[in-house]
Amino acid sequence: MQSPCFSCICCQNSHGDQNPSSRISIIITCHREFIDAIASSIHPNSQFTNHECLPSYEELFANLQEAYPHYSQTNLADEIRANEYHHLTLSKHVCLDYTGNGLFSYYQQQKMIKSHPIHDSIASSSSSAPPPPTHDEPFFNISYKSVSLTTQLLYGGQESVTERKMRKRIMKYMNVSKHDYSMVFTANQSSAFNLLADSYPFESNPNLLTVYDHENEAVEGMIDNARRKGAKVAAAEFSWPNLRINSRKLGKTLSVKKKQGLFVFPLQSKVTGTRYSYQWMNIAQENGWHVVFDASALGPKDMETLGLSIFQPDFLICSFYKVFGENPSGFCCLFVKNPTISQLNKSITSLGIIRLVPVDTKSFEHDSSSSSSSSTSSVYNQENSVSEFQEIEQVSDHDQEPKKITTLFEILKWGNKSNEKTLSTTTTSLECRGLDHADKLGLILTSSRARYLINWLINALTRLQHPHTEDIHIPLVKIYGSTIHFNRGPAVAFNVFDWKGQKIDPTLVQKLADRHNISLSCAFLKHIWFSKMYDDEKNTTLDSCDDDNYKNKNKKKGKLSFGVSVISVSIGMMTNFEDLYKLWSFIARFLDADFVEKEKWRYKALNQTTIEV
Repeated sequence: MQSPCFSCICCQNSHGDQNPSSRISIIITCHREFIDAIASSIHPNSQFTNHECLPSYEELFANLQEAYPHYSQTNLADEIRANEYHHLTLSKHVCLDYTGNGLFSYYQQQKMIKSHPIHDSIASSSSSAPPPPTHDEPFFNISYKSVSLTTQLLYGGQESVTERKMRKRIMKYMNVSKHDYSMVFTANQSSAFNLLADSYPFESNPNLLTVYDHENEAVEGMIDNARRKGAKVAAAEFSWPNLRINSRKLGKTLSVKKKQGLFVFPLQSKVTGTRYSYQWMNIAQENGWHVVFDASALGPKDMETLGLSIFQPDFLICSFYKVFGENPSGFCCLFVKNPTISQLNKSITSLGIIRLVPVDTKSFEHDSSSSSSSSTSSVYNQENSVSEFQEIEQVSDHDQEPKKITTLFEILKWGNKSNEKTLSTTTTSLECRGLDHADKLGLILTSSRARYLINWLINALTRLQHPHTEDIHIPLVKIYGSTIHFNRGPAVAFNVFDWKGQKIDPTLVQKLADRHNISLSCAFLKHIWFSKMYDDEKNTTLDSCDDDNYKNKNKKKGKLSFGVSVISVSIGMMTNFEDLYKLWSFIARFLDADFVEKEKWRYKALNQTTIEV
């Protein structure tokens, strides 16, 4: 008997000769078989009430492979992880708080440092000398530019070889053509949204409509900026309990015949994993809105499903970090459709546009006779010693001296080659192994793997129940938004509840997880719409956004925002089954009614900071 594929793309392509109704029937069958397989991946109809009696990792992994025979086809991701991200295994660190796209690999970072000639002199110096920097130095640093978005888009100016090659690599990865879009580097996502708010003509297009089911600091900054410019702000609502878009209300808002504005739309929630239809972009454009597509929550290669040639959003925003599980610093990219540039305000100078500064040998200069931090210099520190926002000297192609190896990219490319003639006649290459790995794995493999893992985790979490003596079932975990679903994103929002049914503070769960070497995120769900049939749940579910962790940045007339504080897990390209098993085992420990108190006193006994309950 042939095993099911569980790839919607495969199902459609394999039956391209079928009529539409037949294809729909095949897809529905495929999804149903997928849900059945999820149920069989853990002992069917079983619940777990004791963290000490969980099935072993080996048993459940074997069950997973039996339920999903095609999971073994994703082994290439495990091979890449073992070879390029071995620090995750050595440190036993579970990283479930990364969103965006990884540029480089850990192996690449270490190779660049070790291959640098300065590394040898540092290694042979006094043992008391501090090691070479490993976080901010490798690959590149950033320098702020004081320039308007329009000026940068239209004229750009000279840029370094690093910037030009990085721009080309990212546009290729994002499947974006330079003939359709222009791109600027920004310091982060907040900078990208603020640049857009500064430059957008809200005076003639006075509306801002956002589609986020959670508090997003970058978007909140844009909202504040737009309001100061007189814009009218509205937000889509999400229906309880599945947290899907309230289509009736959003459709009505988009179709109102008046001066429109910016429609800010992510294809999926980075907190709950709920996916939204591409058609919302089409509806917005048909009604005169400019569309901002936030691609930051998409998985690797998901841009290949977008079909930019069809939807053509006016703006596109995406985030990139340096190394998964090691270095979350990076930058954000703001893409602007070329015909839209002329519609932006031209005189607004904003802070947030950056230049990528190649790291040269000065970044690794080290005086072994001194332990002072001033003995290590970097381009970034030199920049900040003058002015945080002062432009540095621009480097163009003709400024480069081909016989000198001055950047780590060149060091990685050329190693110990000393033939100056060869160096002077060959150009260096920018290697982004993180992006290369995503390209190598491809859309079908990465999306299928994420689908298997996120749905397995949801199934496993919902199998945890507090022990009871009566016919009262108190689940340990509550999932918010989509539960088990074929077409969901690689993220899930949940909370942990004690045996009395009281929610345990998500920030406390996050702190305890961190103590167990598991990195989680906390978020605040908002814009939730409850129908009358859920009035009782509304009263018991909503929290006020009035604490230090979830400060409402958009207070109006002193009123608080209400929503749900949650724990959020994001699955990345390098996440494996063992990571999720460790998380599940950790969450299961809350089945012990005394777990929190035990942890509190345990760390106090170890003379560490006491966790406040």
